[in-house]
Amino acid sequence: MSSEKQFTRNEVSRRNNKSDLLVIIDNRVYDLTKFQDDHPGGHEVFLQVAGQEASEMFHDVGHSLDAKELMVKYCLGEVVAADRIESEIPQRSWNETDSPTTLSSDSGSAAWRLPVALGVLATLLYYLLF
Repeated sequence: MSSEKQFTRNEVSRRNNKSDLLVIIDNRVYDLTKFQDDHPGGHEVFLQVAGQEASEMFHDVGHSLDAKELMVKYCLGEVVAADRIESEIPQRSWNETDSPTTLSSDSGSAAWRLPVALGVLATLLYYLLF
């Protein structure tokens, strides 16, 4: 059993207003009450999902790694096992990053090949045609 505080979805649903605002993202419970005014999207975004499941909305926005790391300090616990919803979105740890050592060695080198090839082709065509 996890040592984190456990919440039922019913408990979270009762905390659904600007002065006491919880949301569920990927079966984790976050208290966003104090973050509302600092959120770049405004507090209205939180009020739409207050006390509810917000995973889909959170992932659809495409939050930055910084935003995901910031979430750690607002996490209160997790949803009890009986109330969990399995997400279709692949899960990543909040602290997981793609460092250069974990990326394939070809990922950086492929980016320059097309522009260089087009530049060489354009130069050859220029000298041949003009």
